[in-house]
Amino acid sequence: QVRLVESGGGLVQTGDSLRLSCAASGRTFRTYAMGWFRQAPGKEREFVATIGWSGSVTYYTDSVKGRFTISRDNAKNTVYLQMNSLKPEDTAVYYCAASRGLIYSSARNERQYDYWGQGTQVTVSS
Repeated sequence: QVRLVESGGGLVQTGDSLRLSCAASGRTFRTYAMGWFRQAPGKEREFVATIGWSGSVTYYTDSVKGRFTISRDNAKNTVYLQMNSLKPEDTAVYYCAASRGLIYSSARNERQYDYWGQGTQVTVSS
């Protein structure tokens, strides 16, 4: 069992930056691929980024490439999402998720992930 707790969300203006953190419980964190998803009001939850267990493999959805960076610190059981040049369309609840056996070609599929956090709200004003 893995418990995930996100933090770092908030209200910012267009062009600002935020860093989200996701702290994981358990000693097996380093064996999980980790992902970030987001859900905007009235929309389905969508994939944002994923990172492999070692941190050497990352994937991003096109809309955040060049602006967001996913990283992890296995010593701290934490995954991060650095978000720069934020836009109003980035407004959403952001969720982190853990996958025991991620198939990277299907990283966008929520069913690839076994554990989810409760989410943290990010609001970008124009």
